[in-house]
Parts: sequence; C-alpha cells; structure tokens
Amino acid sequence: MPRDYFAEMYVAGILADNGWNIYFPRRDKGFDFIITKPVGEEIIVRPVQVKGKYPEVEGRNLPAYGFVGRLTQLHDDMVLAIAYFSTNKHSVAPDHVAYMPRNQIRPQRKLGHSCVPACSRVGVIEPRRDFRKYFDADGIRFMESPDWR
Repeated sequence: MPRDYFAEMYVAGILADNGWNIYFPRRDKGFDFIITKPVGEEIIVRPVQVKGKYPEVEGRNLPAYGFVGRLTQLHDDMVLAIAYFSTNKHSVAPDHVAYMPRNQIRPQRKLGHSCVPACSRVGVIEPRRDFRKYFDADGIRFMESPDWR
C-alpha cells in the first residue's frame, strides 16, 4: 500500500531542515502544504503538492519516469515534489526527491498532467540529465532562485 502521507511528511521535514517554514492547510483541497522562506529582502512563498512514486517492477528500464495523473490545483509558483522510493523493502526513505516548478508540468489530453524528470535503469531511479538541478539538495536550493519560474 502506498504511503502518500509519509511522502508528504518526509518532504516537509527535509524542507524544514533546509530553512523553509511549513504551513499545513486545514483542509487538503489540492496543495499539501505551503512553504515560505526569507531570501534577501523578500519572502518566497510556494504551494507544494507531493506525489510518491513507488516502483511496481524491479529491474525495469524506463527512459522517463515520474508523475502522470490529475493535479487538483496548479499555481505559477508551485512545487510538485516527487518522492522516488526504491524497490528495496528495507529502505525507509525515498532515494530521491525532485522539486519541480510549474513550467515543467505538462498537460496531457486524457491523463491530466505529466512531469517525468527521472529515469529507471535496471530498477535504479536517477535524475535525467537535463533535470538534475531539480533533485535533492540542488532542487531545494533552486527553489530559492529567481529563475524558478
């Protein structure tokens, strides 16, 4: 059974460890939480939606892997945080988290939306070359950048 709430709390914890303030809504109607961080003379505000990716088949090669489905809300400054879990049943945390900006989320005619910044090589999830700046510590730092949008 997927641990979606665990993925949300894990991502919130990592962001808090990196200086972001976390605000949880009274009702979850799209965004899982809002983050803020003072950077220079301004305060950055980003709505966050978290999706957990749990591999279904070990050892499978996928050239593009990520979230495909419906998003209930979108915002220009949003973060789609994709937590990539491994097939290792003993792993307690995601192997990677991608922090994706709104401009990397593509509309899909029948499936809703698509954001596929990772690949799977023999069951190991890794960032695709052009998307490395969105992953893990680099991705958290990039959220502070004026180039985020």
